[in-house]
Amino acid sequence: MYDETIFKTRAAEIIRAGRFFFERGWVPATAGNFSARLDADHMAITVSGRHKGELDEDGIMVVDLEGNVLTKDKRPSAETFLHIILYRRDPALGSVLHTHSVNATLLSILARREGRTELVLSDYEVLKALPGIDTHASSVRVPVFANDQNIPRLAAQVDDHMQKHRDVHGYLIEGHGFYTWGVDVETARRHVEAFEFLFECEMQLRRLGS
Repeated sequence: MYDETIFKTRAAEIIRAGRFFFERGWVPATAGNFSARLDADHMAITVSGRHKGELDEDGIMVVDLEGNVLTKDKRPSAETFLHIILYRRDPALGSVLHTHSVNATLLSILARREGRTELVLSDYEVLKALPGIDTHASSVRVPVFANDQNIPRLAAQVDDHMQKHRDVHGYLIEGHGFYTWGVDVETARRHVEAFEFLFECEMQLRRLGS
């Protein structure tokens, strides 16, 4: 069984992240979902349909890494398995955050319309906010997956891609939003912030015709 004290700590971190993202317009309405690892077998995750800028502890629940719901009378995000596959892949992973910003959504649509399955971010100083990158002279490839209401099937596609490409820091879903992660909620939140800055730069460059 998970530790209730750890749950309360992680829930508070998720709540702060939700408010931070909402204030920046990255999780409108009830969009997005957030999770944090509790131990080797359990995670805290946002309850389905909750407004992420108005979360309280009641909006966070517990699911094990087999997908079993451990919080009575609550339903987790429909995208729970997109979180689970990441925790299963990496025991050091502590948090997964999913946002729905305008820039991430538009870039995912544009990439797929142009026949591309990834967005390449190159030569930005802010890339150094991501793990393993220590120079602006770097490129990060962000996969763009077609949207799919069949979440286990989409999760399997993401898992297969990450098995073949070990340097993935986040991914986009067409017309949907963005996923990234980190060793804890604070780190994952920093990654979201870095990527959102980069996505905005990419959109501005497109508007300028560059």
